Amino acid sequence: MEGDGAENSKSFSGIPEAVFVDNVDEFMSLPDNAGGVDKVLRRLDEQHGKYKFMEYTLATKRRRLRQQIPDLARSLEMIEKLKAQKDIMETQFLLSDQVFVKANVPPTQTVYLWLGANVMLEYSLDDAEKLLTTNMATAKKNLSCVEHDLDFLRDQWTTTEVNMARVYNWDVKKRQAAKVSS
Repeated sequence: MEGDGAENSKSFSGIPEAVFVDNVDEFMSLPDNAGGVDKVLRRLDEQHGKYKFMEYTLATKRRRLRQQIPDLARSLEMIEKLKAQKDIMETQFLLSDQVFVKANVPPTQTVYLWLGANVMLEYSLDDAEKLLTTNMATAKKNLSCVEHDLDFLRDQWTTTEVNMARVYNWDVKKRQAAKVSS
């Protein structure tokens, strides 16, 4: 992800970039803005709302990935313990909230991995380790992309807020100038 500045300034998930309104007079004279200040402010507010919704969605994804990575790490750690195990291992596992059960685990060459959507599959220890390692790398990469997009998104909604303030202030100055000249 580190590299040229053009890639780092854009979104990985296709978030539209907010264009900074440098010259409000030119901006307001564009054909898209012919409906007046109220229409422009409504459109900017709608854009701002979309950015906020995108932020909520990405923050949810980030939270899920931040939970998934430690779970994958614990699973990989357990695979390593099972690979090194030579004798019966006594352990406890979580049966339900606050309920643990003692278990004797004999040496094994296979594990069952919960894949989600009510699917669990049996894997050899090596295959399970490969799958979990791949999933861990993917989760870390996705987390990095989501965090990049959240930073990009914050810039976009800040730009939109500034644009809204600039258009509003331009309208106030225009109205004040109209009062003075009348």
